[in-house]
Amino acid sequence: MHASCVVLGEDGILIRGAAGSGKSTLVRELLDLGAMSGAFAGLVGDDRVVLTQRHGRLVAAPHPAVAGLLEIRGLGLQAVDAAVPSAVVRLVVDLAEAAPRLPSEGQETIFLQGAALPRVILSPDPGRASTVLWRWRRLRVMMMTG
Repeated sequence: MHASCVVLGEDGILIRGAAGSGKSTLVRELLDLGAMSGAFAGLVGDDRVVLTQRHGRLVAAPHPAVAGLLEIRGLGLQAVDAAVPSAVVRLVVDLAEAAPRLPSEGQETIFLQGAALPRVILSPDPGRASTVLWRWRRLRVMMMTG
């Protein structure tokens, strides 16, 4: 799949969007914010990931051609120290030109390969990494209390 994936804590965050939409930039920001907030943050894959369903869960792994590499504009592909082999996807982030201010019913969940996953649609604004981090923390609370 043409997407990127990071892991925060134990949760994979799948980032989808068109070429040039900022997937790699958001990955870098999430890796930095996760590390600064004390949460484990690692790269599963940038730009291309392999998705498989295992026991009702969606698992992301890096495409072998780009495993452990992150694209940085102007520098090309760079090795990442915090690379992980796979993650269970718990949140899908779709990058769009324009995102709804308030999501309508049905936009907050997406079905991928038979798995229902929480979803957030974000536009290319400077605060989107903190929005993803906030949504991830809310998911963690729901999972622990639910």
